[in-house]
Amino acid sequence: MKTIKVEKLSKETFAPFGSYYDMANPEGYPLSGEIHRFFPDRLTAYHQGQVAFSPILVKKPAQMKITQIEYHTTTCEIIMPLNDDMILHVAPPSAGKPLPEYTKAFLVPKNTIIKMNACVWHLAPLPANVDELTAMIVLPECTYMNDCIVVNLKEDEQFIIEK
Repeated sequence: MKTIKVEKLSKETFAPFGSYYDMANPEGYPLSGEIHRFFPDRLTAYHQGQVAFSPILVKKPAQMKITQIEYHTTTCEIIMPLNDDMILHVAPPSAGKPLPEYTKAFLVPKNTIIKMNACVWHLAPLPANVDELTAMIVLPECTYMNDCIVVNLKEDEQFIIEK
């Protein structure tokens, strides 16, 4: 079974899958007032229709064995870990056929917002340190009902993620 090592997140290595921004440590020129500094439009995503903000709670498994993956054909997905760093596995878009051999896993620091491009293979984020990760998912309303293709990986396509 293939093992994937978790990589440190960088703009260059994550670029094929999307983009990110560290919300806890804003950079760039802010719009400032007497008591505030506002950093507008640091990460943008186009969504048709109403956007929903959904919490996800993910328990830390004894072994990070990945047996399923998913993608969304018409929308990007936004995820932000709230109580811990998260491990996110991604693979490039393909015509409905999983590409586990091209999967990468990234360590995403707490409070870093990730935007995955449409059609990028992934599944739930995993906790890096705590017993249960709390993260925020942002998708168009009801995407999980009308644009979520979940695939069970064949045994020879499954993989294990190691820190």
